[in-house]
Amino acid sequence: MKADEFSQFPTQTLDFLTDLSANNDRDWFAQNKPVYESALKVPAEDFCRAMTARLEDLTGLPHRPKIFRIHRDIRFSRDKTPYNAHLHISFMPEMDGTLRPGWYFGLEPGRLTAGTGVFEFAKSDLDAFRARLAGEDGARLAKLVESFSGEIRLADPELKRVPQPYPADHPRADLLRRKSLSGWVDFASPREACESGFADGCFDAFCRLKPLFDWLAAPSR
Repeated sequence: MKADEFSQFPTQTLDFLTDLSANNDRDWFAQNKPVYESALKVPAEDFCRAMTARLEDLTGLPHRPKIFRIHRDIRFSRDKTPYNAHLHISFMPEMDGTLRPGWYFGLEPGRLTAGTGVFEFAKSDLDAFRARLAGEDGARLAKLVESFSGEIRLADPELKRVPQPYPADHPRADLLRRKSLSGWVDFASPREACESGFADGCFDAFCRLKPLFDWLAAPSR
């Protein structure tokens, strides 16, 4: 499928996820596996191909898409439901650099999101991130975050206090309390994924997120 041939997910995609959420067991899934294939697996693959091409054009970088497994890893979880009642996809650019952000898509019965960022910095990357925050790059990021004005949601900081050796009253304290950095565009309704032209709307969300992607992808200065 070409990039301009995917318009939206079929209504059956969200219907299947809603039904799976209410019937999360192996017998139900086995009986409905043909629906899973046609309503979720194939449309997700088509979406991946189309959006990968668009993101490569947007960034000038090759990308590796990944559709996350519908089967849950329940070995160490108290929740023994066997399936994920959501569709999560990542698009990871092939690039050099320290922080290496990715693009993310999520569809579930109660939420539809598009995002970019880094979910968890490695120790050396976290040190580099904090060092950037202390300089001109940090001032640029703070100004960028301020410009989001509620249209882009940042994930909450993980730390309650500013880490040493930075002062508690540092002007970028909120950013320094983070061990990851991701921004998200939340759509008004998950049903938007099944409306004509959704692919364009999702790509528009990624375009709005690109300044954050660019900051994370830029080399330290």
